[in-house]
Amino acid sequence: MTLNPAAIEKRPGFLRRMYDWTISWAERPGGTWALFLLAFAESSFFPIPPDVLLIALCVGAARKSFRFAAVCSVGSVLGGMLGYSIGYWGYDVIGEPIVKFYHGEAVMQKIQGWYDAYGFWGTLAAAVTPIPYKVFTIASGVFKFPFVPFLLASVIGRSFRFFLVGGVIYIYGPSVKAIIEKYFDWLAWLLLILGVAGFLAIKFLH
Repeated sequence: MTLNPAAIEKRPGFLRRMYDWTISWAERPGGTWALFLLAFAESSFFPIPPDVLLIALCVGAARKSFRFAAVCSVGSVLGGMLGYSIGYWGYDVIGEPIVKFYHGEAVMQKIQGWYDAYGFWGTLAAAVTPIPYKVFTIASGVFKFPFVPFLLASVIGRSFRFFLVGGVIYIYGPSVKAIIEKYFDWLAWLLLILGVAGFLAIKFLH
């Protein structure tokens, strides 16, 4: 069998194939569950942020954007509660290996400093910024931040992030879809870079 060089050249890249596959789930119940599970896992240990799947699902079914944002928010907050529990009760066994894996020790100290200086508003700032949410949730448990303010900050911060994405796609649907599909590979890399930048920004922020 002879491979056609033109066909190889036109074959979409891995990220594009993943995007197309994700889009196909937008109208299926499985896509919503996958979003929930990804958002839940990312809040305590999983490295991939749910934004990519959220964007793909919203683009595939723009009229359901707010529903997807709500699912993502609920999954993320519930996962954050798990992260808090890991930090509070199981840091030595579970939490510390996770934090070390992401090189998040310095980030945890910054989060504690924000809380000591600004209380609830420092917690909210940590929830909204692009720092890895899993480090924030585990740190909140380790330093025994009051649970109710932590939960409130998580609800506000995560909902703001995900509903902003869903709202933009809901309002500007077709035009946003065209832009995302044209520049999806670049956007996916940008999300990854922002995740890394979150660590660096907090590490060097005073």
